[in-house]
Amino acid sequence: MKRAKSKPQPRPAKFWPTIGFSALAGMRSMSAPAFLSHYLSNNPSWLLLNSPLRALQKPLVARGFKLAAAGEMVMDKLPGTPDRIAPPVLLGRLLAGALVGATVYKSREGSSAAGAVVGGLGAVAATFISYALRMGISKQASWPVAAVGVGEDALVLGSGAALLRAQPGQRGR
Repeated sequence: MKRAKSKPQPRPAKFWPTIGFSALAGMRSMSAPAFLSHYLSNNPSWLLLNSPLRALQKPLVARGFKLAAAGEMVMDKLPGTPDRIAPPVLLGRLLAGALVGATVYKSREGSSAAGAVVGGLGAVAATFISYALRMGISKQASWPVAAVGVGEDALVLGSGAALLRAQPGQRGR
């Protein structure tokens, strides 16, 4: 008697969503946790229940991250704000990327440590790429850096919304 082969179950995508969220963290550090926490507060994962990362599923935490993201967008345009590649600011982006990476991986049956590494590295890469693009556009177009930053805000918001629509449980919304 032959044993029937069982179909392998597809594993939930982790890498590309983490790259997407970490790219947001590289452009606006608080936007990535804000978008992810918004998603998780509406689509909680049982895989996060026994993890400190479960806090991202709470609506109050999602609202707090949204307020922080809005504040960051305002602060980014002020003249005294340090460049995103300054070590303390870069560290914040790395940590935001690591947080979203760990959370995405853990919520999708993966290693939170691996997700933190992917997210942190993705955020650092996106930080330098987005900084170079912002400065380059400002110089080439002879526009103030803050004006280019408004366009970057629109890109972050549009990309974050698209990333949320692509997540499980979000189709057709």
